[in-house]
Amino acid sequence: MLEQTGSTNADLLGDLTAGDRSLLAAEFQTAGRGRLDRVWTSPPRAGLIFSVGLRPTAPLPRWGWLPLLTGVAVVNALVRTGLSTARLKWPNDVLVSSAPPAGRASDGERKLAGILAQAREGLVVVGCGLNVSTTAAEFAEATGPALPPTSLVIEGFDVDRTGLLIDLLTELDMQVARWDDVAGDAAACGLAAAYDAMCSTLGRIVTLTEHDGSQTEGRAVGIDPDGHLLLETDGDIRTVAAGDVRHARPLT
Repeated sequence: MLEQTGSTNADLLGDLTAGDRSLLAAEFQTAGRGRLDRVWTSPPRAGLIFSVGLRPTAPLPRWGWLPLLTGVAVVNALVRTGLSTARLKWPNDVLVSSAPPAGRASDGERKLAGILAQAREGLVVVGCGLNVSTTAAEFAEATGPALPPTSLVIEGFDVDRTGLLIDLLTELDMQVARWDDVAGDAAACGLAAAYDAMCSTLGRIVTLTEHDGSQTEGRAVGIDPDGHLLLETDGDIRTVAAGDVRHARPLT
């Protein structure tokens, strides 16, 4: 566990000798990034900030499942803490989408964690930032994501960070082993069904923003065998490998 680093993902990506299941965790990041190079910040010792290096034997096209698989592992670990309302937004966010606790304004879905997968020369680094004890005041001072942020303590859960990290990593190791053992076939190992059950994106009208800034609105109708989103627009189904998805509200 590092007290401080720029980015756990960048550190692991820079070490091409890193073995399978390599772990790097930090109490604070000074240059944390999310998808689309967005800034990600968390107060020191207020969350779980870690990256895991993986060397999958599954075919390269199936590696798109790794951030989704990590989301499933995070949700399973959170459910064991008592947070049964954790959900996933394709491809990389963990949300709390139930009614907010008493005394809080109804703000719909709230972002609890983010996941970022990056690859280099056979090494896939999956990073996760999960808000544990961040307060509402601390969130108000930070530059936040498009979705309003939340933390376990705001949602009413006082969780031991070390215990949660151990449980989450154990779950992640199990999910990766099952997936890799069947050559990345998410249907065969039960990952696809588990993800579908947890994903609040499916069935929604969403707005997709691509890397060039163009936007497309459609209905998210499924996940393909490589972990890509299937988006229905004007009666056609297109496959989306990457991009930023915004859910339409309310949930339908």
